[in-house]
Amino acid sequence: MLDIPLHTGAQHPDLLWVLVPSILSFVAGLGLGSFSDRVRSWVRPQRAVSND
Repeated sequence: MLDIPLHTGAQHPDLLWVLVPSILSFVAGLGLGSFSDRVRSWVRPQRAVSND
């Protein structure tokens, strides 16, 4: 039963430096995923197709 708390990494001395960047990159990924259509249209605008 004591093996589980030992393997969670909760006693890692730099746990804050591991968690903060991972949470920030997760939130950035969610933001890019939710606005991917807007970002894609900003980077590559759609060109109008002419019927000539």
